[in-house]
Amino acid sequence: MQLLIDFLPVLLFFIAYKFAGIYVATGIAIAVSVVQVSWNWWRHRRVETLQLATLGLIVVFGGLTLALHDPIFVMWKPTLINGLFAVVFFGSHWFGERNLIERMMGHNVTLPPLIWSRLNFSWAAFFAFLGVINLFVVYVWSGFFTAQQTLIAESGQTALDLTTCAATYTDRLLALCEDAQAREAVWVNFKLFGMMGLTVLFVIAQAFYLARHVQEPASAEAD
Repeated sequence: MQLLIDFLPVLLFFIAYKFAGIYVATGIAIAVSVVQVSWNWWRHRRVETLQLATLGLIVVFGGLTLALHDPIFVMWKPTLINGLFAVVFFGSHWFGERNLIERMMGHNVTLPPLIWSRLNFSWAAFFAFLGVINLFVVYVWSGFFTAQQTLIAESGQTALDLTTCAATYTDRLLALCEDAQAREAVWVNFKLFGMMGLTVLFVIAQAFYLARHVQEPASAEAD
């Protein structure tokens, strides 16, 4: 359930994008993130540091996308957030008595210290992987950045709205705009289906790994 809640801004971003384009979608993602953090504060009277950091990144980079009319800023946001998570998980191995994954799950699961370390490092590596693959999709797989820069160079416009291609351009510029829009959509689809799919697969793999190493509580062994 928590996984679905965490992906709610991404899901609403995707839906809004399909109907109104990336700028409306970015605004909705910012609003939903603010509501999520505010709801957590209202219910628990506290907000986790990572939640605040995530909110700060979407507000700053989403805000830059809206202010400068440039999608590249919001496209960088998943990499920065996942990079932040990777650093926090990795760093928690050396700070405190327990690493982050043990602090999160230790009250429900008993594992040997070595397994907790492996799980923590695997989450750090996974978040780093998501950050890298997001940039790969933006710059290589979708080719969006190259298409965007080509359109900017030939149109002379730095602020682009790819939802208005037909109303703004004709001939070659129209073709370039539609190409950039199609490449932008590749990234949006990956942001929802690719990242969510990879996360679900990783969680399932973690569950199988945990099942092999979970220790029975001492009271159960005594019985």
